[in-house]
Amino acid sequence: MMNRRNLGRMAATLAVASSMGMHWAAFAADEAPDALIKRLSLEVMGSVRGDKAIQAGDINKVIALVDKVIMPNVNFRRMTAAAVGPGWRQASPEQQKRLEEEFKVLLVRTYAGALAQVNDQTIAIKPLRAAADDKDVLVRTEITGRGDPIQLDYRLEKTPGVGAGWKIYNLNVLGVWLVETYRGQFATEINARGVDGLIEALVARNKNNAAKG
Repeated sequence: MMNRRNLGRMAATLAVASSMGMHWAAFAADEAPDALIKRLSLEVMGSVRGDKAIQAGDINKVIALVDKVIMPNVNFRRMTAAAVGPGWRQASPEQQKRLEEEFKVLLVRTYAGALAQVNDQTIAIKPLRAAADDKDVLVRTEITGRGDPIQLDYRLEKTPGVGAGWKIYNLNVLGVWLVETYRGQFATEINARGVDGLIEALVARNKNNAAKG
C-alpha cells in the first residue's frame, strides 16, 4: 500500500524538471504529453522558488497553485471515479461532487508537504514509446537528488472538444498506481458504510491531516 511518504514523492515530481523531453513532430500543432509534464514541472518549480509561504507548506497558497497550474491538466473527475470504483455509479451527483472535493483536498495536502522538499531534486523524462495517433499514453520519468532514483510515471489521455489536449488521469510511484491503491481503500469503506461512509471517512482524514499541519 502506498504510504504518505511515497505519495509525497509522487506529488513532488510535478515540481521539478531538468532534461528536455522528446517532442513528437506529429504533435506540432499542440503540446506533446511529455512536453506537458516538463512544462508543468518548470512552472510549479518557478512558483515554489519564488514563494517562501509555499515552501513552508501554506495550504491556501498550494491550493491556489494547484488550481492554476495542475488541475486544468488533470481529468480529476475520471481519476476520482476510477478510485471510487463501482461505488461511483451508486453515488448521486451531490455525493460525486463531495467525493471529488474531499479527494482533491487529500491529494493537495500531500502535495503541500512535498513542495517544501523539492528544491534539490531533478526529473528526467524518458523517451516516449507510443504511436503518433495514440490517444492514451504513458510518460515515464525518474527523479534524482535524494537517495535512490524514484520511478514516477503518468497516464494521460487525449481529450477532444473544448479544452482539448492531454490530461493526466493516473500516476505510478515506485511501481504502484495511485488510482488502484485508493480503489482498494475506498472499496473497503463503501462495503462497510456506503458512499456516505466513504465521504465521512475522507472528511475525517482531511481534518486529521489539517490538525497535524
